[in-house]
Amino acid sequence: MRFISWNVNGLRACVKKGFEEAFWGLDADFFCLQETKLQPGQIDLPLDGYRSWWNYAEKKGYSGTAIFTRHEPLDAALGLGVPEHDTEGRVVTLEYPEFFLVTVYTPNSQDQLRRLPYRMAWEDAFREHLRSLAAHKSVVVCGDMNVAHQEIDIKNPDTNHFNPGFSDQEREKMTELLAAGFTDSFRYMHPDARDAYSWWSFRANARERNVGWRIDYFLVSDDLRDRIQRAFICPEITGSDHCPVGLDLLW
Repeated sequence: MRFISWNVNGLRACVKKGFEEAFWGLDADFFCLQETKLQPGQIDLPLDGYRSWWNYAEKKGYSGTAIFTRHEPLDAALGLGVPEHDTEGRVVTLEYPEFFLVTVYTPNSQDQLRRLPYRMAWEDAFREHLRSLAAHKSVVVCGDMNVAHQEIDIKNPDTNHFNPGFSDQEREKMTELLAAGFTDSFRYMHPDARDAYSWWSFRANARERNVGWRIDYFLVSDDLRDRIQRAFICPEITGSDHCPVGLDLLW
């Protein structure tokens, strides 16, 4: 069973840069998107054989998540059920007989970490959401989590230490999430892999020089570790400043 996650940085723009070719080429059972930047009715994207669930931000042209799936869920939920965190379209949860699938676009702490206090509250609410799901059945969670967890996950750790996405506080929240019973599938399968990134700045030819960050993840509840067949990154797909990341699970 194949899962794909991609921050498309504006789906309408990405469609003009080869989204559909990448979508069909990756041949996923579940295809999760972040930063769709859409409102209802703003795109016509029929993908035969898939149903879709969308969570839109109240602010136009901002945030947003979606899941395309070949498999009909038992249930679907948008957001965290916490009003202060549910205006930006950041979470979609689908329930299946044996697992929950969650896609997330974690808030960016922004320049000078000015949104860090909100980010910390978000992290606690999101972790509780995942823990409550995991109390019932297995969980697969993916998306742009806006943090490079370890120094190996970023090209220049020393010069980025206090920047959004690599602050001590954000990295510690990822540590807390993993300690709550979740496994970073890519790092589990590739513990020593370097220069494996999923996001590159548009500046200074960062992508061409592979000066990047690994901030897009597939986490699984620890009980699914033995089902991981492959965890991978697709840097050759260039329709966004992020590239797709993937997970193959034995099911």
